[in-house]
Amino acid sequence: MSSKYAVVIESFAERHFIKFFAKKYKKNWDLTMAAIEEEMQRIDALIGQTNIAETIISENDVRIVKTEFRVVGTQDSRHTSGNRCIVAVHDKVQTARVLLVYGKTDVRGSRETDWWKGLIRNNYLQYRAWV
Repeated sequence: MSSKYAVVIESFAERHFIKFFAKKYKKNWDLTMAAIEEEMQRIDALIGQTNIAETIISENDVRIVKTEFRVVGTQDSRHTSGNRCIVAVHDKVQTARVLLVYGKTDVRGSRETDWWKGLIRNNYLQYRAWV
């Protein structure tokens, strides 16, 4: 059985991406965000039993994980929606910090990974050296 993590939505993620999802999807976004938070509470199970989440970087007791999600009420699957979360999972303190929540249309440039790593380097000093 996996541990339950405390979930923290970082203000950068809230200001730069989540508010746009909330405006676009209204009530469905509230349900979606609740589902995302519930999944993040059990992030180990999500990584260990599915292909929905993968550990990208692991340093000491912190893992940077990329997950896929779908918005409630849409016809897209998690994968085809192009919606992603980047989460810093702090194992010792049992916390999952949601750093980014974005859709494929948010990505600038031709390489998604380079784009989100740049956002983390520029906006999260504590993870800068890892990405």
